[in-house]
Amino acid sequence: MNEMDVKKEEQPIISVVIPVYNEEACLGKLIARTLAACRQTGKSFEILFVDDGSSDTSATLIKEAAIENEGEVVGVFLNRNYGQHNAIMAGFSKVRGEIIVTLDADLQNPPEEIPRLVAMGEEYDVVGTVRANRNDSFFRKFSSSLVNRAVQKATGVMMHDYGCMLRVYKRHIVEAMLMCQERSTFIPVLANSFARTTTEVEVEHAARTLGESKYSFGKLISLMFDLVTTMTTYPLRLLSIVGGIISATGFGFGILLLILRLIYGSEWAVGGVFTLFALVYFFIGAQFIAMGLLGEYIGRIYHDVRARPRYFIQDIVGSLPEKKKAMRNAESSH
Repeated sequence: MNEMDVKKEEQPIISVVIPVYNEEACLGKLIARTLAACRQTGKSFEILFVDDGSSDTSATLIKEAAIENEGEVVGVFLNRNYGQHNAIMAGFSKVRGEIIVTLDADLQNPPEEIPRLVAMGEEYDVVGTVRANRNDSFFRKFSSSLVNRAVQKATGVMMHDYGCMLRVYKRHIVEAMLMCQERSTFIPVLANSFARTTTEVEVEHAARTLGESKYSFGKLISLMFDLVTTMTTYPLRLLSIVGGIISATGFGFGILLLILRLIYGSEWAVGGVFTLFALVYFFIGAQFIAMGLLGEYIGRIYHDVRARPRYFIQDIVGSLPEKKKAMRNAESSH
């Protein structure tokens, strides 16, 4: 086997990155369906399951799959839970394909969509997806709608479903994202900031039938703060505008109260004391909101300045091209 053949064998065209956190209930089906979908493409591929510090048997199932499907399944194991997007970035750091697909592990987006998306990924830098007939709660749909509108206005890229992680990226987009050093990362928005050509397509969306959602109400709120503070500084400008309006309103209202006091006397002014209290509390509330938002930005600056790693990869099980190449070199030397 010459060097060109070895390189061709070891370099997959498609890489699928799937973050996994306590998904033992559906992991067996996910592995089987993703393997079948990737084989339908007729191209060489690798599937990277990134275990994000699972406390169930997910890590064991991934190791078994990597051993049984060597060269097709790779297990990347983080030492603890770092969050979905950091787990995907860990997978990105190990991919070798030219077309990279990301997919959630909950099977709400079917892996069978991969061949169609890969075909589109050959033409576009980023292929986004829109969940058709979305099977989620009203709160999840409503919050996603708000986030999508905010991202559209902030980035100027008119994609309609930033919450769906079934997406395709060209390799140079992934490499550009890996060069970014910020600790709080929202991958779809970050990718679009580097993409020259983007598109989106509708995909099926199923209700979760196995396992439980890892996004609680608190985590969804945290995700929304991450989105706002990582993609734009517009809220800080908005605070200045709102503060100016409130100050002008307060000043105008003070002048009005002074005039009315002169017209109707001091007794009338005393009667409006509760109105003043209401206005004071409103201004105080606005100040606390502004301070909280500023604190979010300062907190993220603090985390970025510390420059701690986004993740720590403890182990990798599966396709190891370096070891295979070393074995071939050893064999050829005899």
